[in-house]
Amino acid sequence: MKSEILYSGAFPMVRIELLAGESVKAESGAMVASSPTIDVDSKMEGGFLGALSRKVLSGEKFFFQTLRATRGPGEVLLAPTVPGDILIFELDGMNEYLVQKDGFLAGAEEIKIESKIQSLSRGLLGGEGFFILKITGKGPLALNSFGAIHTVTLQPDQEYIVDNSHLVAWTATTSYNIEKAAAGWIASLTSGEGFVCRFRGPGMVYIQSRNPRGFGSWVRQFLPTTE
Repeated sequence: MKSEILYSGAFPMVRIELLAGESVKAESGAMVASSPTIDVDSKMEGGFLGALSRKVLSGEKFFFQTLRATRGPGEVLLAPTVPGDILIFELDGMNEYLVQKDGFLAGAEEIKIESKIQSLSRGLLGGEGFFILKITGKGPLALNSFGAIHTVTLQPDQEYIVDNSHLVAWTATTSYNIEKAAAGWIASLTSGEGFVCRFRGPGMVYIQSRNPRGFGSWVRQFLPTTE
């Protein structure tokens, strides 16, 4: 399987080249186009209970697309719902990635996607709820963001603070805590930041340049209201 990002920037796509018999899993609805040799199917990752836990607990879609080169080699074009960057990793079967619930776009069929429970305080204060996605396995993994993706590389014991609405993913080698953005509660809430994540290395943290909640609030002011 080969993959590349087309039209880097706000409106990218991923082109994945599949050999005969190869397949890729993708977010439901992500396919833009494909060769006629490709068959599209749906699959509940982790079976019914695994799919149900992702849907109910993390808000992730119930089904994934499975795109398989059944009748010979071919290509698939995939794109996310929101405008923003796409980042492709090569999972080595050892490193784990923790991903916010809307960050998964596509990956090799061999990768495993699970819902991971956060602590009570992280779930209440972190902005992403009690569950995030844990992605493991071997093969390519494509994540998408809202806006551009900025990568932060943390050395051992190095700390970095990120607004929780700007998180895309981070490696499981990092540790993090949720805390107030400012010293006092009033300042934290009135500053518009609320709560932030304090990460400690070693590891990688991937940040999106736009805040989905902030954008949603901006759009709502232009929507007509009913009396």
